[in-house]
Amino acid sequence: MRGRPLVVLALASLGAPACATGQGGTPATAAASLTRADTGLLRRTLDSLATRHRGVVGYTVHDLDTGERLERRGDETFPTASLIKVAILVTVFDLVEQKRLSLDDPLTVLRIDKVPGAGQLQFLHDNATISVRDAAWLMTTISDNTATNLLLDRIIIRRVWDKMEALGLSHTKVHSKSFLRNSSVAMDSSVKYGLGVTTPNEMARLFALLSEGKAVGAAADSAMLDMLAHNEDYTKLQRHIAGLDVPHKTGDTDQVRTECALFPLQSRVVACVLTKENVDQRYLIDNEAQVMMARMGEAIAGAWPRRPPVPAAR
Repeated sequence: MRGRPLVVLALASLGAPACATGQGGTPATAAASLTRADTGLLRRTLDSLATRHRGVVGYTVHDLDTGERLERRGDETFPTASLIKVAILVTVFDLVEQKRLSLDDPLTVLRIDKVPGAGQLQFLHDNATISVRDAAWLMTTISDNTATNLLLDRIIIRRVWDKMEALGLSHTKVHSKSFLRNSSVAMDSSVKYGLGVTTPNEMARLFALLSEGKAVGAAADSAMLDMLAHNEDYTKLQRHIAGLDVPHKTGDTDQVRTECALFPLQSRVVACVLTKENVDQRYLIDNEAQVMMARMGEAIAGAWPRRPPVPAAR
């Protein structure tokens, strides 16, 4: 366990005066006092790691409070693997916000619903009942594929497209249910990209919107960040990070490793690293892409100072 996550991350930038804000909604005076990263050094480090990697690497790193931004292949489309589940999560909470769905609505896990890969629902007895909230938690924290499919059955895949397009993320799509390509709503893209597709810039933007309380709303976005902070996969950008509760989501397929994260440093730093066409397809912690991403995460987290600890209440 990495400690308890801060549920208020999404509220960090709210309440700033509209007439005196800098990048990301932070008051201009506060933004001016933040320590800026050595972005030149960071870019050289990230590009060196990406260039040496046997595969294709894209990344976006964005300091939401100072506006500092780095990217490589930022607008190029990449397979998401399970990273697309963040878009599904946002759509679920949006429908809850609209009162078209409740987090307490029941979902029945039938034998026909169970799919392999990540998750625990596949091992439950047939006809077990869970809630939408349970499914969202399992999808987000352990990337449960059966939970993901139950949610997609309930909300309909195309609603995820509609929500992402409403947020201006037109290249962020889920194509089908997990492990069920015959459910695809875009077969050509599904064959090419798998479960979903996005760009480094668009997924970084989605995490930025969550941080700003603008993906769905302040309360919903805070709840989603709390789920993402409980994600149990620390094998990529988070591997060498200690002492931080980082909302993040990862994805893995044979040739793909992905992660997007919101680092609560002195300022809020979104980092998304997407890979494809990886030569090393082993499912090991020292998979080449995962080792590279671990070094990238260490460089990103070390480029900005951390927030001072909050004094303990007396």
